[in-house]
Amino acid sequence: MKALILAAGYGTRLLPYTRLVPKPLFPVGDCPVLKRTITHLCRSGCSEIIINTHHLHQQIEAFIAERKFPIPVHTRFEPEILGTGGAIKNTSDILGDSPFMVINGDIITDINLKAVYDFHLSHIHPATLVLHDHKAFNNVFVTEDGFITGFHSDSSPPDRTSSPLAFTGIQVLDPELTALIPGSTCNSSIDLYSNMISEHIKIKAYISKNHLWTDIGTPESYREAAYRFSVQNAFKTAFSEYSGDPVNISHLAGDGSDRQWFRLTSEDFSMVMADHGIRKQPSVTEVDSFIAINRHLATKGIPVPVIYRAEPFSGLVFLEDLGNINLQSYVKHTKNGNDILNAYKNIIDSLIHMSVSCAVDFRPAYAYQTADYNQNLILEKECRYFVEAFLQGYLHLDISYDRLENDFHYLSEKALSNSLIGFMHRDFQSRNIMFHDNRFYFIDFQGGRIGPVQYDLASLLLDPYVALPLRLQSLLLDYTVNKLSSVTNIDRETFCNGYAYCSLTRNLQILGAFGYLSTVKGKTFFEQYIPAAMRSLRYCLNKTTAQELPELKSVLKSVLKSVVNVL
Repeated sequence: MKALILAAGYGTRLLPYTRLVPKPLFPVGDCPVLKRTITHLCRSGCSEIIINTHHLHQQIEAFIAERKFPIPVHTRFEPEILGTGGAIKNTSDILGDSPFMVINGDIITDINLKAVYDFHLSHIHPATLVLHDHKAFNNVFVTEDGFITGFHSDSSPPDRTSSPLAFTGIQVLDPELTALIPGSTCNSSIDLYSNMISEHIKIKAYISKNHLWTDIGTPESYREAAYRFSVQNAFKTAFSEYSGDPVNISHLAGDGSDRQWFRLTSEDFSMVMADHGIRKQPSVTEVDSFIAINRHLATKGIPVPVIYRAEPFSGLVFLEDLGNINLQSYVKHTKNGNDILNAYKNIIDSLIHMSVSCAVDFRPAYAYQTADYNQNLILEKECRYFVEAFLQGYLHLDISYDRLENDFHYLSEKALSNSLIGFMHRDFQSRNIMFHDNRFYFIDFQGGRIGPVQYDLASLLLDPYVALPLRLQSLLLDYTVNKLSSVTNIDRETFCNGYAYCSLTRNLQILGAFGYLSTVKGKTFFEQYIPAAMRSLRYCLNKTTAQELPELKSVLKSVLKSVVNVL
């Protein structure tokens, strides 16, 4: 048995993802679909395989060239796509003079291909199509004795008396049929079959049941296939006692990110799945940073969730379930002030350890935005973000970035010149700190980079979700300085100056984010925290000297009035 794998198409239903990788090379369970198909054919007794290519053909050709398969596997490039019928005609010299199998390059199945081939050899008809009951694709009409009579695409199929079935993308043809296919033109095999039916040439149906079959032709079906082939392995990796029972999935409420979060449960076990979305670009993406930084932090002993399985292309990451209690809810439900103080001290101890130890061996390639906290980032992602997303977008104020540009440059220079540089989480706030098994864990670290520890400390202490009293903020700042002094040489005044300026840049970022999420993303949940963020910004600005940041202070007066009117 020889086989043709159809792999030339553009994968238009999978755009924009197929601009990066051809559909047959999409990985499912860490294995490209094309490799799964080749392996299945080899195990079914196939003696030789030809793959037609066109879109991103170099990738498929390189993939085949780099691997050794137990049988010959060839590729044939089509300068212009020939369609399924044209591909069969174009590869007939290799397919030879015996019946051959044709299989779509975007399906995953465990249908017994040897049984299909043997079935074709057992009858005298020139074509066998493998069909099954798949409601979304049922458009092939079959008689009770197993002959295909038409397709929904036909204008007037001869017999629609029976319920339709779906074509699996698997077929076996006699070599004589290639003579019926027009040469050097793009045409479909369905056109061939419709012509055969109109000429009373019988096409046999092989009806398969109780099998695995999925296609990856759409983002939804690909994502479902990626999940289906990974979830069981994730549970087996995480829990040695897991017996393989079905997994239940429930959606978790997200925060500011576009990622989707799910809790997976089976038996007495649970884990969390983060869905970052299918890869759209060849460069480092958020999921790459999430995986790389998690592993980097874990090797340094930082409390982060264990990743059980990760698939960077599909964007699925399966990780330890840390429950539902974050620092925000912990503070809200803890009545004892000393317990809250000790919790923050414990977190600051881990923050210092993270800042110092994780700066060692941190690779720029881990970061998907910038490798460090620099002036351009402050100006664009915090200062301009504040102006455009909050002042203009949320409050609808006619205040330009240019008016504040001198103040923003001054602020960014001061924040950086007074920095104590280490590893920086970048979003170190209460909703990204989980309390689990009497320990605090850090999550959402994918924005990590090299930067000032003062920024993470400001993110923690100024956090509007909690709104710590100023007295407690001051106490914890002193605690941090004293603790840092025991592990590294720092100048107290320089560190506190850096903290003051980083508090301002963080406050601008927070308000920009709240404005963007409320107006653009429609997540009005964040509006309730804007007053606390505004009070924090006012307090931090009031601590600067009278000569510093004059325009920003002037704008703040207008902003305070607008916030009262809006909220």
